[in-house]
Amino acid sequence: MERMRIVLASILALGLLSAAEIKLGKPLTVKEPMPLATLLAHPDDYVGKTVQVKGKIVEVCQMMGCWMDLTNDAGQKLRIQVNDGEIDFPKDGAGKMAVAEGKFTKSELTKEQAIARAKEEAEEKGKTFDPASVPGPITVYQIQGSGAVILSN
Repeated sequence: MERMRIVLASILALGLLSAAEIKLGKPLTVKEPMPLATLLAHPDDYVGKTVQVKGKIVEVCQMMGCWMDLTNDAGQKLRIQVNDGEIDFPKDGAGKMAVAEGKFTKSELTKEQAIARAKEEAEEKGKTFDPASVPGPITVYQIQGSGAVILSN
């Protein structure tokens, strides 16, 4: 058995075999991912609908793995949020590509709600928080994730 591990490790090191994709949550049902640019150009058209997107993971919640942010080549960013414990996005996922699916949501936050959200996010990231950095009421679009695939690079 040990010999098999050494052979497999050697094959992986040589790049002859890639690591498998990581499938999380429910299986994906939408046939093709939508470009982030299309979704974000007219977000209200997609609110309440099941959408699928593909992008590079730029950040993952380091507390519970309950969200990840995807970006495209133009720098547009979208958060994939899940309820605690439903899916645990890999905390070392930054830099990998992912396909994620779920219900596209819109939230209108008051200034107080926006401050509370920004404060919680700063705590999750271990950063200091200044309430004055939140300009006022904000609209947040995100995907309430049901499934995702972290692609092998």
